[in-house]
This record gives sequence, structure tokens and C-alpha cells, in this order.
Amino acid sequence: MNKNIPPLRTVDGAALMSQPLRPPNFVVDTLIAQGLHLLAGSPKVGKSWLALWLSVMVAKGEPVWKMPTKQGTTLYLCLEDSVLRIQNRLFEITEDAPSSVHFCTECALIGQGLEEQVETFLATHPDTVLVIIDTLQMVRPARDATYANDYRDLSALKRIADAHGIAILLIHHLRKETADDVFNRISGTTAISGAVDSSFTLVEERRGSGRAKLSCVGRDIEYRELTLERNGENVWELVSDSRTQPELLGDRIVYLLSELMRDRTEFIGTPTELSERIDPLGVEHISPKKVSRQIQQNLDALSKIGISTLVRRSNGRRLIELQRAESDDTQGVPAVDPVDPAGALCGDLRAVSRYGE
Repeated sequence: MNKNIPPLRTVDGAALMSQPLRPPNFVVDTLIAQGLHLLAGSPKVGKSWLALWLSVMVAKGEPVWKMPTKQGTTLYLCLEDSVLRIQNRLFEITEDAPSSVHFCTECALIGQGLEEQVETFLATHPDTVLVIIDTLQMVRPARDATYANDYRDLSALKRIADAHGIAILLIHHLRKETADDVFNRISGTTAISGAVDSSFTLVEERRGSGRAKLSCVGRDIEYRELTLERNGENVWELVSDSRTQPELLGDRIVYLLSELMRDRTEFIGTPTELSERIDPLGVEHISPKKVSRQIQQNLDALSKIGISTLVRRSNGRRLIELQRAESDDTQGVPAVDPVDPAGALCGDLRAVSRYGE
């Protein structure tokens, strides 16, 4: 046995489920989180118009289809367009483009300088939240389309997104042939879909109709379908959204727990008991799994209103313990961390591996 190989650092399930969660850092709330993403569509369907509008909206910090955005610098590598075309399109989609959205019509290829160019831009603009590459094919070296090559190219871009906590959106093409699953029409091997965190496909109802369906699937988002319509200014507007039951918002769980603890100083119970207590009629659709996750994601917000939280196990049961500070002045109430949060859920399990039941 090679003694230079370090042992696996693990964390058990009980410790992991008691660990404070860091929710994904979304650039477009509930739709585009930090990581690598793919938007694929047929030629001339309007992908570039959508990409341009998205880069401007995020730079302005304005909502995208009623979803809040994280405002910051955006970089749009519009590699199939000229500066004049981008200028003309900007005048159509917005009255005022901010200085925080940047455009570039030329760049190096993956493995031949692109990574360094993006890293340099990020160093110069540390508030960058979104990079769009239009199209993926324009930055790929000429080589055989194999699974290994596809995965290698996309992994290089994903490393940048993960390292800087930004979103990188790749514009890509769909195959002409039909398929039962639209995501199977994404051009290239299955490595392309496998390497990205989310995939989006833009498919028109019929060619030239100006009405399309945006199908969305990913690791940090639920599957959903958005019906879009292209208006006279070439902006894709939202017609309908299949996401009829949105996730319980963080401020909502904070409010519900605040109401629960208004006349008590302590609550100890299972996730099922807690969900039944704060949602007895089921109108909030708060399952035990959902209430546990939402509490773990909002420990800081709860501590600010004087509610400390501990998730533990007792006699084989998982318990949630809530404590309310006696004083009305909760400014100094510290957050209660059941385990050391340093490094958890960010690829490094060393900080929690020593915690057992």
C-alpha cells in the first residue's frame, strides 16, 4: 500500500443532515445558479437575442421573467456577431445599456488561451456574476467529437465557474432530428449534458411563430417549462411557467417559525411534528424534508430574530430544537451552529468528517 496516498475523508449521513446548508448562489433566482450551463436551440430560433437580453438584465439587476437577479458585471462573448450587429440589437432591446455589461467578438480557444483570458477579465472585474459564450462551437479546438473531448472542454470551463462562484452559460445547437426527450437533441455526445449543471432548450412551436418553449433541467433547479413569446423588440417575454408550486421562500419559513415561537421559549420535536405545528392545514405545502432544509438554509436569518436552532438525533429520531432569546433585543444573539460550518458542502468535507452521531 502506498503510504503517500491520503485516506478518504468522509462524513456520515447524520452529521451531514445536521450541517447548516449554504443554498446555491443564484444569478437568476430559481433558474440559473453558479456553475456551468447550456442553452441549446435550432439555428435562428433567437438564442443570441435571449443571451444578449439576459446579459443586460443581470448587469442592470432587473428581474428576468419575474425572477430576481443578482446584479453584477456580465461578459458576453458574441463570437458569431459583429460589434455593429450587437449595437443595433442593443438599441432594440433596451433604452440604456449599463457599463457593467461587456462584449467581445474574438477570443482564444479552450486549452489555447481562453481560460487565461476569462481569468484575466475576472481579476479585473471581480464583481462578475455571468459569462455567456455564444457559441460553444466557436471556442472548441478542431478535433474528433468524442465523449472524452467533449467532457474535457466543458470541464475546463466548469472549473472556472466553480472556482469564482459565477455562472457560465454556453450557447449551443440542437440536432435537426426529433426525439421524445428534447435534451437528447443537444448536439454532441452525452458528455456535454453530463458536464454542465443545467441544460436549457429553446424550441419554437413552429418555425417563425415567435412562440417557443424553454425546457429547463439541472442539478440545482427543478424541471420546468417556460412558454415564451418574442415581442416586436425581439425580447422573449414570459407567457406561462409550469412551476406552479414554488419553493418555500426563506423569509416565509422565518416568519412561520417566528409566529410559532412568539409565546414560547423552546420547541423540541421531529421535522414531522414541526411541519404539522407551523402548517396544520397544509396550505404552505411544507413537508418534513422541506422544513428541515429551509431551517438549515436560514440559520443566520433566524438568529437575527433571536431564534437559535439545533438539529440532533435522540433515541434514533431526528429532532429540531428551537430556542427563543428571552430579551427583545436580539441584535447580539449569536447563531447556533450544530457543527463547524467551515468548508462544508463546498467540496471539502474535512471540517465535518469528525462529527458522528
